Amino acid sequence: MTYYQDQQVHNALNENYAFIQVHLKDHVLNITLDRPEKKNALHPQMINELAFVFQFAKTNKDVWVVSIDANGDTFCAGADLKAFMGELGEFTSSIPKPNGEILIAHLFKNVYKPIITIVEGDVYAGGFFFLTGATYVIADWRVQFGLPEVKRGLFPFQVMSTMLEVISKRKVIDWCLRGYNVQAPEAHEMGLVTHLAKDKSVQDLLAKIVNDLKSNSPSAIRLGLQAFDVIQSKESQHQYLLDMLKTTIQTKDAKEGIQAFKEKREPVWMGE
Repeated sequence: MTYYQDQQVHNALNENYAFIQVHLKDHVLNITLDRPEKKNALHPQMINELAFVFQFAKTNKDVWVVSIDANGDTFCAGADLKAFMGELGEFTSSIPKPNGEILIAHLFKNVYKPIITIVEGDVYAGGFFFLTGATYVIADWRVQFGLPEVKRGLFPFQVMSTMLEVISKRKVIDWCLRGYNVQAPEAHEMGLVTHLAKDKSVQDLLAKIVNDLKSNSPSAIRLGLQAFDVIQSKESQHQYLLDMLKTTIQTKDAKEGIQAFKEKREPVWMGE
């Protein structure tokens, strides 16, 4: 599904964004998550803005590569649950509402340009979409990755589906069920991280990948990625998984888990 029409996004570089920054230089479109005071938690309007910019990247011939990074010490803490439950807060953004409900996992599938995610802070929960949806993930060796949803009475339904495309199914389900953290070197061994920055800096690795990509035909890459995405397409599955998440959020366990997290205490599960 196309969430924004091409004519809406043609001036994307000059729009007013509430939660991201956007820059285009030398065929590389850089998107920076810019909500550091909330650990770059995914706000519904942030997702709208990402969809808007991804549509621009898809349709603009001057964009050959997309890079994604983040301000602050956490790359992304997952979904802003308060915002998704209706407490949107105040913000200023010129990005209009999309044509339909956004399935965030689909945003990365429909760009047809190489996407490089640059991770220099920890990633949790829904932040994994930036990992599983990217063509390349460059991570500082000191960061960690966590799936804490079950500790809040929730479950990473859509994240689980996208992780199955890059990690073995037994590792995926164990991670989702136990909700632990994984250090960057182990995430690299799993395949969740494609490039680990230790001996070389994150920026050195980024420059190498970008230069390699820009030396090849952008048309061939675009068509190749389009074919790859068609092969991997699971659109109806993601709609089902989003519906499952909405159901889970309404359970008593989810409400207790979220409240316990706020109060910094252990949750008391009711199993309903």
